[in-house]
Amino acid sequence: MDFTAGKLSNEHKEQLRCASESADPLTLSALQISPKSPRSPKSPKSPKSPRSPGDRHSKHGTDRGSPLKHKKSSHSPRDGRPKKGGCGGKGTWGGLMDTDDVHAIDPNDPNYTSSEEVTDLNCRNSLLQKCRDTERTSTKDMVAAFEEYKKKAIILVEEYFQNDDITSTANELRELGMSCYDFYFIKKLVSMAMDRHDKEKEMAAVLLSALYAEVIKPQQVYKGFSKLLESADDFIVDIPDAIDILALFIARAVVDDILPPAFLAKANSSLPKDSKGIEVIKRAEKSYLSAPLHAEIIERRWGGSKNKTVEDVKDKINNLLIEYVVSGEKNEACRCINDLNMRFFHHEIVKRAIIMAMEKQQAESRLLDLLKKTTEEGMINSSQLSKGFNRIIDNIDDLSLDIPNARMIFQSIISKGASEGWLCISSLKSLSTQLEKQEIDEKLVKEFKLKAQSMIKEYFLSGDIEEVSRILESENSSCLAELNAIFVKKLITLAMDRKNREKEMASVLLSSVCFPADDVVNGFVMLIEAADDTALDIPIVVEDLAMFLARAEVDEVLTPQHMEEIRSQFFEPNSIGNKVVLMAKSLLKGRLSGERILRCWGGGGSSTNGWAIEDVKDKIRKLLEEFESGGDAKEAYRCIKDLGMPFFHHEVVKKSLVIIIEKKSERLWGFLKECFSMGLITMYQMTKGFARVAESLDDLALDVPDAEKQFKVYVERAEVEGWLDSTFSFNRLGHNSMENGFC
Repeated sequence: MDFTAGKLSNEHKEQLRCASESADPLTLSALQISPKSPRSPKSPKSPKSPRSPGDRHSKHGTDRGSPLKHKKSSHSPRDGRPKKGGCGGKGTWGGLMDTDDVHAIDPNDPNYTSSEEVTDLNCRNSLLQKCRDTERTSTKDMVAAFEEYKKKAIILVEEYFQNDDITSTANELRELGMSCYDFYFIKKLVSMAMDRHDKEKEMAAVLLSALYAEVIKPQQVYKGFSKLLESADDFIVDIPDAIDILALFIARAVVDDILPPAFLAKANSSLPKDSKGIEVIKRAEKSYLSAPLHAEIIERRWGGSKNKTVEDVKDKINNLLIEYVVSGEKNEACRCINDLNMRFFHHEIVKRAIIMAMEKQQAESRLLDLLKKTTEEGMINSSQLSKGFNRIIDNIDDLSLDIPNARMIFQSIISKGASEGWLCISSLKSLSTQLEKQEIDEKLVKEFKLKAQSMIKEYFLSGDIEEVSRILESENSSCLAELNAIFVKKLITLAMDRKNREKEMASVLLSSVCFPADDVVNGFVMLIEAADDTALDIPIVVEDLAMFLARAEVDEVLTPQHMEEIRSQFFEPNSIGNKVVLMAKSLLKGRLSGERILRCWGGGGSSTNGWAIEDVKDKIRKLLEEFESGGDAKEAYRCIKDLGMPFFHHEVVKKSLVIIIEKKSERLWGFLKECFSMGLITMYQMTKGFARVAESLDDLALDVPDAEKQFKVYVERAEVEGWLDSTFSFNRLGHNSMENGFC
């Protein structure tokens, strides 16, 4: 394309590229016109021009004999061009645009005039310019259409954030009639939501899920998120935590089944290695999609389904299945499933429907018909269907205790589903009498143990957590649970035989490698099982293991439920496992237990060696005072993140509340609100912070007489905001109660 108006700006180039990508390729194919002289047929009426001397030469030299001997045109007076649109042959005229060089204007022709050549040249130039103008006009129209779409897309997003009307937004997007540009709507919707509150982020995620497939094609959704990743470097200029927010949007899209999981790998291979988009993909994979119960956590991160608990959803599923068995109304059952708006939890519907069919065999046919309908219509995807069946396979032995012949009935259901074509047997686990465990080559385990011991010893010398993480990823690229558990056991075993410095470093590393909680639990179980042998070298093995276990809960590597899971595997009251768990619980119930456990080995829980707990407290106090006196909020958020101590964020809550009560600072209250909404401070840490303030009210009342009255008001406000969990309650006599006693 020839642009004569000068160079294009980068913005225009981007517009032109986007327009070209979305347009029909056939409309952009340029009409190729050769700049050479047109080939026109020689009129049979014009007299033959005399041959010039130059025409006498051929590849054999100078012509000798007849001057027409070597002439390549036909000597017949018949016009040999193909007939109207034909392809040549005897007695034809030629195509509509066919020309012939032999009839180009000849200056030696007796009828030649100089004005004829000028006129012919002007005609050719005019035709060429006209083609170029047509092409340029077509491109300008596309760019103009794209510009118009961009303006309307921004208005649509703004209106949606104001009225929260999905139906209206979908209709207006359809009316635009430019579905080839819908990728831009995706990009603009997400980018505008990234710079707003959690309410808008959740609204954007819900709208994407609602428009997917019905209004916006999957290819456009894929392309829109690809464009977002390409623009990650630009987003971070205006939005400091853009990487985390965009990673969460992508994880949410995968959970909502509007992006395939393979999108992450493909995007990773197409982006430059130094791109921020690569960091976004890694954050989405490691921080969100790899976490236990990640679907529920991601779905609730921005306040979505905050009034729904897992038990509530399970009850609704159970009720709709019971009503369906009684009424047989498939359409009503499908509507109820859609109203749940929890695609990632459809495996629970599959599981409960099959168990109900096994318990009430007279309802089996009706329930299987419902599964067939929802699967064939795409309401329940194949992944959720397989997951529901596999969950039953994992628990088939327990079901056999309540349902006679459970295994046989279940096998029959699988056969029926496969024969009707809505169930793929190859995606299911093997249904056998023995529990199948992943077998790992003994040689591989021995090699990993040696390498793990070597990297742990090197870590104790260097303190380089990133290097350990890198080696772990390369040595255990398949993320085998058994190897993770072996690493946990080896790490703590080597640390127990060393000084407090190494014990502190081991706890910090354990909270940094982000192993699945089940793998850490298995590691502790292996440690306790080997405690009798370990006691020969380390007499205080029970005390050390209890402290490591308590520290894992304080660092939020494990939860109280995981501790009960460990205890359940050691039934005898006098067993070492039971003693370890009971001692860990007693450590956690003490006053200010969290701080004492963090300082038990002389560290402050930070990955930076040498930080004492008082240093961390001092840093928190200074950043809060600076913010309260007019400092920048984004800088305060960054400082909290830089501490690298998410398990100690309750100190931020406590100190903020003390300043709020002393100075009645609404600015700090808004700061806490924003920290909670962006996920910087979790509900667990928020509850701990309020509990610690409740414990210190007597001391606070010496400086602020109405401290208790103010605190009650702030507790009520926090409950309205949804900051506190059910374990917290406040009253003056008992101050407060918390399940784990951390205060």
